[in-house]
Amino acid sequence: MNYPQLQFSDRKSEIDLCQLQELFNISAFWAKGRSLEDLSIAIANSDPVISVSDENRLIGFARATSDGIYRATIWDVVIHPEYRGSGVGSNLVQTVLSHPRMKWVERVYLMTTHQQEFYEKIGFQLNTTTTMVLCSQANIDALSATEQLQKSLGG
Repeated sequence: MNYPQLQFSDRKSEIDLCQLQELFNISAFWAKGRSLEDLSIAIANSDPVISVSDENRLIGFARATSDGIYRATIWDVVIHPEYRGSGVGSNLVQTVLSHPRMKWVERVYLMTTHQQEFYEKIGFQLNTTTTMVLCSQANIDALSATEQLQKSLGG
C-alpha cells in the first residue's frame, strides 16, 4: 500500500498527547491506560521520538533511549490497526535506527511480546542472554511488606 499523505516527524513538540494516548489504548495492550503526564515524561526523556501522522491523526509512534555510541533501546513501537501490514511499521523502525542519535550505536535492544517475526525481518535477532529485569514498583511493595512484617514481629 502507498500512503503519500503520511508525515514522519522527529519533533517532540508536534506530538498530540491525547492522540498518542488514544493510539496506545486502541493499538497496544501493553500500554493501555498510560496517563498524559507519564507519556509526557517518557517523551521528554527519549531521543529520538518519531511519530507518523496521516492527514487527520497520529497513526504511528516509537521512541528510543541511548548513550549514542554503545547501547540503545527502542520502546513503544505502535501502529494504528488500519495501517498494519502496509510497511509503515518497518519504515518507522528504520527511521528510528537511522536517526543521528542512533545510527552509530553498537547494539540496539527492544522488547516484544508477539512481534518477533516483524523485527527479525528488519534485522533484529533473538537474544536470550539479556533477560533480566528489575520492576521498581514490585521491589518497593516487597520492601514495604518486609518492613511491615519486621515491625509486627518486633524487629
